[in-house]
Amino acid sequence: MTVKSMNSDNGSNVSIVIEGRFDFNDHLAFRESYQQFLPNARYTLDMTQAEYLDSSALGMLLLLREHAGGDKAQIDVIGARPEIKNILAIANFQKLFHIA
Repeated sequence: MTVKSMNSDNGSNVSIVIEGRFDFNDHLAFRESYQQFLPNARYTLDMTQAEYLDSSALGMLLLLREHAGGDKAQIDVIGARPEIKNILAIANFQKLFHIA
C-alpha cells in the first residue's frame, strides 16, 4: 500500500490517499501520514485506489479518529469501493466517520 498525505496552506484540511491493500503492514506509514498535522484539522481519506482493508485497518482508522479529536473529529471517507463500504458498514463506522 501507498499512503500519501497533503495539507492545505493553513493546515486545517488534511487529505490522506490510500492506494492498494490497507492492512497491518501499513501501520507505521499510516500513522506518520497524520501525526504531523494538528489534531483539530479536518481529515479526508481518499480510498479511490484502495483495494482491500482488514480489521487492523479498521483499528488504524480508529486511531486517526482519536488523534483528530474523538467525538469532535471531522473525518470524511471518500471514493471507497462497494466492498470496502460494506466492511465499514458492518463495523458501524458510518456512526464515526462521514462515508461518501
